Amino acid sequence: MSELEVNVDPRAFGVDPLRLERVTSFFDGYVERRELPGWLATVARGGELVWKGSGGWRDREQSLPVTDDTIWRIFSMTKPITSVAAMILYEEGHFDLNDAVSKWIPSFKTARVFRGGTSQNPVTEGLTEPLRVHHLLTHTSGLTYGFQYVHPVDAIYRAKGYDFGYAKGADLAQAVEDWASAPLLFQPGSHWNYSVSVDVLGRLIEIWSGQRLDVFIKERVSDPLGMSDTRWWCTPEDEERLAMLYALGPEGIYPLSELASAARRERRLFDGGGGLLSTARDYHRFTSMLLGGGALDGVRLLSPRTLDLMTRNHLPGNTDLEHFAVGAFAETDMAGVGFGLGFSVVIDQAANKSLFSEGTFAWGGAASTAFWVDPAEDLTVCFYTQLLPSSTFPLRRQLQRLVYQALVD
Repeated sequence: MSELEVNVDPRAFGVDPLRLERVTSFFDGYVERRELPGWLATVARGGELVWKGSGGWRDREQSLPVTDDTIWRIFSMTKPITSVAAMILYEEGHFDLNDAVSKWIPSFKTARVFRGGTSQNPVTEGLTEPLRVHHLLTHTSGLTYGFQYVHPVDAIYRAKGYDFGYAKGADLAQAVEDWASAPLLFQPGSHWNYSVSVDVLGRLIEIWSGQRLDVFIKERVSDPLGMSDTRWWCTPEDEERLAMLYALGPEGIYPLSELASAARRERRLFDGGGGLLSTARDYHRFTSMLLGGGALDGVRLLSPRTLDLMTRNHLPGNTDLEHFAVGAFAETDMAGVGFGLGFSVVIDQAANKSLFSEGTFAWGGAASTAFWVDPAEDLTVCFYTQLLPSSTFPLRRQLQRLVYQALVD
């Protein structure tokens, strides 16, 4: 179901469509230089889709073009969906943000914190404060990712089978136990580090709801919003719509066929931090719900007050990621950007050196997908491609300039 049609005059919403066509020529240039396979972008203002553009190929080797209903791996753009799912249960009284995670996952009660040594012989200390639910939502938990290759604890994760993927045969419950048995990078709440925090949150959703994570998200988020193409793997009848995954080499992009094939297989581990596939139409509906204060087309997922809480900076002292993060990687700029409950949040436009309004919240995915919601401009923007890693090109800042220069009112 594509339903990705522009049915309004963009000028009536303060958007110059001719100036937005600069997006097309700019990103088509990437395709022509063999630096991107293909791309698709949507711009909405005032609750209406005012522009969409696309170019290139969803599968270059098979000469299959990008279409409105192309299925994309959104990777970490799964995190905001999982965070919304968790806050639905928050509103129902299942937990408090200050609750210790060990209340439901006892192994975290005895978690240790890395103090020195090596991945083979770490020196650790006990917790000075419990790992709490809000630490998971804000990535201040002390958990990490094996693929970051920065810290000795990253290597411990890899030794347990968690690199850019998950240990063979593990389900979500087992993966969480494996992470709990590794040291934390730091005392919870003392720093920010991109991590499997939202995957652990997904396990809590299972415990709180009594449902498997994929079932809960389908019944409480994607189905109510009509996100019919948002799923954890691609069914055979829809495989032709699935985009290929690429990386950049000396001769241009090349397909990651083996890694890409994982999206066609049924899975046992439902990772709330990065496992979903989606389409531009579906994620546009999700961002429209966010801009709408938690509701879309008469369906309310969250109270506006809950969404306000989620989209303000929760880093101590209202600091930004540049000063609070210990790792070098995030799916966002760090200067002038704080972090809320599931989203990055722009807190200082001048420090960010961007056109983003303060209060803009956003996130992106490993294959260079991204979205942002700018309440001050009544704006949502989404971008899709399939290039690993997302740090290959500054696509998000480039798109930001190209979108805001087209706002004329």
